[in-house]
Amino acid sequence: MPTDCISYQESGYFSSLINDYLNEKSELKALYHRFPNLGNFKLQLEEKGDNDNGNDNGNDNINGKFKREILVSVLEKQYESIQTSETTLNNIQLLNQYNTFTITTGHQLNLFTGPLYFLYKIISTINLCKQLKKEFPENNFVPIYWMATEDHDFEEINYFTFQHKKISWNRESFGPVGRLSTEGLEEVFAVFESEIGLGKNAEYLKNLFKKAYLNHTNLADATRYLANELFAKEGLVIIDGDDTDLKKSFIPYIKNELLQQTAFTKVNETIPSLESYSIQVNPREINLFYIEDNLRERIVFENGSYAVLNTKMTFSEDEIVKEVDNHPEKFSPNVLLRPLYQEVILPNLCYIGGGGELAYWLELKSFFESQKVTFPILLLRNSVLLATEKQAKKADKLQLTWRDLFLNQQELFDQKTKLLSDFTIDFSAQKEALKKQFEALHEMAKATDKSFLGAVKAQEAKQIKGLENLEKRLLKAEKRVHQEHLNRIISLQNELFPNQSLQERKVNFAEFYVEFGEELIEKLLKELKPLEMEFKVVVL
Repeated sequence: MPTDCISYQESGYFSSLINDYLNEKSELKALYHRFPNLGNFKLQLEEKGDNDNGNDNGNDNINGKFKREILVSVLEKQYESIQTSETTLNNIQLLNQYNTFTITTGHQLNLFTGPLYFLYKIISTINLCKQLKKEFPENNFVPIYWMATEDHDFEEINYFTFQHKKISWNRESFGPVGRLSTEGLEEVFAVFESEIGLGKNAEYLKNLFKKAYLNHTNLADATRYLANELFAKEGLVIIDGDDTDLKKSFIPYIKNELLQQTAFTKVNETIPSLESYSIQVNPREINLFYIEDNLRERIVFENGSYAVLNTKMTFSEDEIVKEVDNHPEKFSPNVLLRPLYQEVILPNLCYIGGGGELAYWLELKSFFESQKVTFPILLLRNSVLLATEKQAKKADKLQLTWRDLFLNQQELFDQKTKLLSDFTIDFSAQKEALKKQFEALHEMAKATDKSFLGAVKAQEAKQIKGLENLEKRLLKAEKRVHQEHLNRIISLQNELFPNQSLQERKVNFAEFYVEFGEELIEKLLKELKPLEMEFKVVVL
């Protein structure tokens, strides 16, 4: 079966905002710094290199050398209790050097990685680093997975789907999910173990789950272990931003957010330029949470003081500034402020994310400029449709292309019915002929009695509608004739697009790993090309 080149824009699964970004529409160019291509990466490297050599766009209090020393120190501490590859350990040390830069993706701490696109994000990041190293060999590029440990949306991450079964971790969670105890995951493992079956790959996955979740006390450590096991050979560096030393580097920006509320002003100035699209995130006046082990609540400014919602905690201006200085780890950036935190901490060139993530990043450029922080290149992560050889052969037999299978199901059904039919189920020619016949009647009505014109138009509409109804009835009849063949087509599409949605948003990697083992990740590492910006079909 030939592999079609399916662009993201043609796939039908991306928003108009992301399609317009990928098409480099002029209306959006003010919302990003540089479009992702190799020439622009050279410019980004030069700019970030200048900043790192002591000219941090005016932020002399957070110079490049200091940031790198803190970053490496924190990573060494976070990796103390985990065995990893020499490649990853070497990448951590390379971050001390001015010619080393990062490519970053971020993701929630989804149970057992959640949907497949967790893998695609990280592999896009790894592969872009490899490509940049070939293009700019005098520099080093480190792939970073930024764990969203400070999120609190537990319901979004407490499950994964395996063989159409939702496997859930049912418990309460109130604070940052990274600090959440792994207690209770024994029951989840028992369910997974009962579903996965036998075999070498199944045993590997069971052991992976056990070592990640039953041998670690919190969700952050469990997720780090899991991602490290899958990608350590590729030098992936995993960072937890919920760290006192990292937050110390962010203190000036925390204070600015509390006292000046610049993000609110700047993002609201940007939003009108996105008015023709759906706004991904609206800014708060203060885009910070106050966090403790079992607490993550918004900070608001009310009646001349700062308050933590749903608690009795209040601070005067002096008190909250003192709290920031003494306990920066208690201040957590929300979705709009986290990108700034990440870019302040890392010598980063590019952020790789999904369409929803890029949508809110596009709200932030003027805010970054106000903070004198370089805005990263934004790259849409690789999207993938995984298919087996058996499914590819089935598609061949059914005379389907991959492009066909991306169609809306009703459109696919209708299109294939027309192709299977022995005659043309398209009355366009008849409708055109009818319209031409009525043109003469229109002219006659205009020349004689204008009241007759309405009757002519009504009759024309009635007859056109009649032809359309006949076309629909004929199509319906042909669907019955070819029902068996059409059912096989729809059955295949349902296998590849569960619930008529993207496989990568529904299916867990274990479903493919249990059959293909290491070949799954090896094939993805070989096939995914982050800068090509095409929806990739990978046949296993």
